[in-house]
Amino acid sequence: MTEAIVSMKNISYAYEQKTVLDHIDFEIPQGAFMGLVGPNGGGKTTLIKLLLGLMKPDDGSILLFNQPIEKFKERNKIGFVSQKANSFNRGFPATVFEVVSTGLTAKVGYFKFFNKKHKTKVLEALKQVDMLDYAYENIGNLSGGQQQRVFIARALVNDPELLILDEPTVGVDSRNVRRFYDLLHHLHENKNITLMLVTHDTGAMTEHATDIVCLNKTLHFHGKPEEYSSLTEGVLSDLYGHPINVVAHNH
Repeated sequence: MTEAIVSMKNISYAYEQKTVLDHIDFEIPQGAFMGLVGPNGGGKTTLIKLLLGLMKPDDGSILLFNQPIEKFKERNKIGFVSQKANSFNRGFPATVFEVVSTGLTAKVGYFKFFNKKHKTKVLEALKQVDMLDYAYENIGNLSGGQQQRVFIARALVNDPELLILDEPTVGVDSRNVRRFYDLLHHLHENKNITLMLVTHDTGAMTEHATDIVCLNKTLHFHGKPEEYSSLTEGVLSDLYGHPINVVAHNH
């Protein structure tokens, strides 16, 4: 049996007496590419914040790499990429290299000089996402898709075992979205990284993911893409609260 690197047991969370998550149980197996889908307001972002230790659940327990989250110290094992592409300040005066190097701050410390080893790590991370040629370009000059690759490199620079991405394709054009999913597929298949992707793109998840979790305050589905694909549009529409069509991505 594959070891779970994330285990959430009986997780509940309420905000101002409004239930956001209600008794959630699920695991992320090592080596999985998990897609987390569900309607807006369904609790996806809250679940990620709990997983990252940014908030504490009202009830339940979370294990990260078999350790209670309260005692978990190896934060470099988890990389996180948020919705940067549509909100990043394009006037920010930093090169791609400088942005990626900030991912090493926890290891190197603030106001410290990078040595040759650290610089090599940054360049290797950029190479993994096919952005090495842009290392000394100002990040504000890049497209949304290119910026997201840079932010993934920033997350990869610490060699994480789990990479969490929160709706990273928001604001990215369709051509670069396809390239983005190809990159995630490559990282999962060739770099042995466990992925958790929060997305509304159910079609992409049925094509790329190994597991799908559908969340709307409670856990409505947790299984394989082919099982999710077999759900009728009526069932999905009831879950989302509006009509849903699953669109396949053809490459």
